[in-house]
Amino acid sequence: MDEESFSYRPRIVDSALKRKLRGKGAVLIEGPKWCGKTTTAEQVSKSTLSVDDPSTVNTNKILSEIDPERLLTGDHPRLLDEWQVAPKLWDAVRHHVDRHKGHGQFILTGSSVPADISETIHSGTGRFGWLVMRPMSLYESGDSTGDVSLASLFESQPISGCSNLDLDRLTFLICRGGWPESVDMDDDVALDQAFDYIDAVIRNDMSRVDNIRRDPQKVRMLLRSYARNQGTQISQASISADISSNDTEGVSEETVSEYLQALRKLYVIEDMKAWNPNLRSKTAIRTSDTRYFVDPSLAAASLRIGPQDLINNLNTTGFFFEALAVRDLRVYAESLDGDVYHYKDNLDNECDVVIHLRDGRYALLEVKLGGERLIDEGVRTLKDVLRRIDTDKMGKPAFMAIITGTERYAYRRDDGIIILPLGALKN
Repeated sequence: MDEESFSYRPRIVDSALKRKLRGKGAVLIEGPKWCGKTTTAEQVSKSTLSVDDPSTVNTNKILSEIDPERLLTGDHPRLLDEWQVAPKLWDAVRHHVDRHKGHGQFILTGSSVPADISETIHSGTGRFGWLVMRPMSLYESGDSTGDVSLASLFESQPISGCSNLDLDRLTFLICRGGWPESVDMDDDVALDQAFDYIDAVIRNDMSRVDNIRRDPQKVRMLLRSYARNQGTQISQASISADISSNDTEGVSEETVSEYLQALRKLYVIEDMKAWNPNLRSKTAIRTSDTRYFVDPSLAAASLRIGPQDLINNLNTTGFFFEALAVRDLRVYAESLDGDVYHYKDNLDNECDVVIHLRDGRYALLEVKLGGERLIDEGVRTLKDVLRRIDTDKMGKPAFMAIITGTERYAYRRDDGIIILPLGALKN
């Protein structure tokens, strides 16, 4: 797509960025490469410095050490794109904001954590606002009708809406992912993008992120194992054992731990924290993180599979659909000052997604691809989990819902549980 045909697709984070610029001297936008951070920041910035521009990157690094103010000179808000390439810029921005009072002076974007985080001397508390960007949700890419908003569900408003997604389209969207540039590509070309992304992570990014050389073959094996086990609480030791049982060359638990940390720095993986509510009994809550990629397309690419492979194995499709739903729910929930968690206790009562808002309201959600049997299973799970929660202390959930993939209509059942197609949802 050429520049003349480019049209910016609004992002849910747009309003949060503008709000934070009104209250902070600088705003840091973090997230994976190619998710749209720079383009989003450019919509409100008045000048830009591409810190990693190959023609100036060495000069930028030197200036950040000896005369950083030169790099900060420009109309505000000034965008410092890929700032982590010259980590000294962090403290330079902090000092500039301290000296030149006022809000909305700088936007910093970064697709990895600095190799030497100790170089960023000060935390930036009070001067910086933080935003996380992820690949596009279905609503942002135009693949959800947006008939039902998450905000309206928390307000107990009437429910009405429908999805246009069928199984073929859903499996395509899982494998295409929410990468902004792929949204308007021809389908066959769009499906290549996640494969290229994973190949770049394996061949280059994993060694560049902190200047530590890593074995590409071990990275590939680790990504495959992670993809096979997405949506579970698999331990690092079990990942090591899984690799050893599926590949001729094993990977030690220590290596797994170190490689996973590098993948987190690159925002390739983003695990889900466990929810810890007040319970009616002394049942122990499992606190292990649930494993996810930042976008389900990266899991598909790690396994080298496409839409037809998912259609041929609907059990696997269910896990990938759950990952797609988690990606979207994270985007929607954060715009409402909410966080997304997973619940599981030692009696194996489990809830796929818990959305907990800053004001204390929460919702319980199960994710099911579709079909009466799976939906009934999800309903039973929600009711079992609710019985475990001490609602005298926690309050009742604002709503409970089954997030579906192939169901067409959104509606509230007689028992109050909502059937909600992901293809009808927005923030």
